[in-house]
Amino acid sequence: MPTPALIQQTTYAELVERSATAAFNASFKATGAFTHKTINGRKYWYFQSTECGQRTQRYVGVETPELLKRIEQHQQALEDERERRSLVSTLARSFRMPHPTQEIGSILEALASAGVFRLNAVLVGTVAYQSYSAMLGTKLPFATIQTSDVDIAQFKHVSVAVEDQIAPLLDVLQHVDKTFRPVPTVHRDQVTSYAAKGGFRVDFLTPNDGPDTDKPQRLPALQTDAQPLRFLGFLIRDPEPAVVLHGAGVYVTVPAPQRYAVHKLMIARRRQEGTAKRNKDVHQAEALLGVLLKKRRYELRSAWNEAAQKGKAWRQLLQQGLEDLSAEIQQSLRALLESKAA
Repeated sequence: MPTPALIQQTTYAELVERSATAAFNASFKATGAFTHKTINGRKYWYFQSTECGQRTQRYVGVETPELLKRIEQHQQALEDERERRSLVSTLARSFRMPHPTQEIGSILEALASAGVFRLNAVLVGTVAYQSYSAMLGTKLPFATIQTSDVDIAQFKHVSVAVEDQIAPLLDVLQHVDKTFRPVPTVHRDQVTSYAAKGGFRVDFLTPNDGPDTDKPQRLPALQTDAQPLRFLGFLIRDPEPAVVLHGAGVYVTVPAPQRYAVHKLMIARRRQEGTAKRNKDVHQAEALLGVLLKKRRYELRSAWNEAAQKGKAWRQLLQQGLEDLSAEIQQSLRALLESKAA
């Protein structure tokens, strides 16, 4: 008889696949047609349809075997919302996997439906951390701690390159909560955050790989500005699909867990000693590292080495972060990094 852990992971894998298909089908009408362009030797797919007498073209994605399969099955795909709701319930209730509050779940659902994750944005922060429990097949410590913030990140060059955009962001958020308003910034006419009266907040971020700046950068695909942050590019490179356990499952994109752990360890060292945010970063990094040392040893070592190769400042933060960990995790991680094969 399969172990409970194997059943849980199989259930989650099925939910990811079903949610990916549902997210794809919800994005494109059955009356349109798929077409592709070849750019620099790679095929990019688009969906053409006619709305109100006007022809429109929406970005679908880079050609992969999985994408071609979904395009082929688009017309025949059946609605399976009831089954997905059952899978979400099984994971959240029977296996007690972390899930967001109703309000945060509804915000994520609206953003996903609007096309935020289809356009290669990445969910980061605590809500992303919560998703790793189901992804990795284990209940992570501190994952049940709830947050009122949703953090979304996107590379600026990606936002420009997709040649598509969601509906006006404020309209999307106000469909969930009419009290959502832009949060004023010192930079006139630029908005990177949106807040509702209940304390809920949605922040948009983008990597800052050039000189330090706090000037917001425009993300045309998301129709918003974003706060530039150092080290964010490492975090959101090569993200992974995940499902947030809300409703019938919200199909999102999150950082690879090994990148999340390494990133949190470095970011913690840049925060003031003894602050709640620094402690949370260290706790999340250590909890993830403990699991990854058992389940994703090769990927963890690769992510760590990639960060270490980015320069002296990165290596210093990694070394300092390593010293914040428990003796057991330190020892295991050092042994992994010194080994020739993961």
